[in-house]
Amino acid sequence: MMTLTYRAPSLSDATRLAMFYRRNRDHMRTGSPRRAQSFYTATGQETAIRNAKADQEASRGFFWLIEDNTQILGLLHLNSVVYGAFRSASIAYTVDRQHTGQGIATSAVRWAIEYAFTTLGLHRLQGETLVSNHASQAVLSKCGFTQYGLAPKYLYIDGSWQGHALYQLINTTYDEAVR
Repeated sequence: MMTLTYRAPSLSDATRLAMFYRRNRDHMRTGSPRRAQSFYTATGQETAIRNAKADQEASRGFFWLIEDNTQILGLLHLNSVVYGAFRSASIAYTVDRQHTGQGIATSAVRWAIEYAFTTLGLHRLQGETLVSNHASQAVLSKCGFTQYGLAPKYLYIDGSWQGHALYQLINTTYDEAVR
C-alpha cells in the first residue's frame, strides 16, 4: 500500500527530478509546453527548484513532489496565486506514466484543495485541461470541481495553441467565514 507524502523539492532532488522528467517526457509532451534540452538535466532542475522556492517565498506559487517513500510518483503545483479580492490559484499535477490510474492524482488534488483553502485561505481553485484529457477532467470532477467553460487556443502546448476545458472549485467555507 502506498503512503503518499507531499513536500517542496530541495536542490538535492535535482537529479531525481531530472530523471522523472526524462522518464515521462513522452507521457507529458501532449500536456506541457515544449522545453529546452537543459530542462531535463540536473542543472536545469536546480534552476527550476530555485525559481519554485522564490515563488513560494513570495506566495506566488507552490510546487510539491508527490512521493511514496523516496520515489517520486508525481508533481503538484498551485500556480498564479493571487490574493486580495480574487484569492485564487490554478492547480496543475502530473503522475509518473507507470503509476497512472492508481488514484494518486485524485489524492494529490484533494490534499492541495485542503492546503489552498485552509492554509492559504483561498476562495477559488481553477484547473485547466486539454479538451481531450478526460482522465484529468475525471480527477477534477471527483474532487468537486465543476466545468464552467471552454477556452479555445488557451495555452501553447506541444507546439500549438490548444483549447482547454476550464474547471473551478469554490471554497464555500471561506464564503461563510467572511459574512
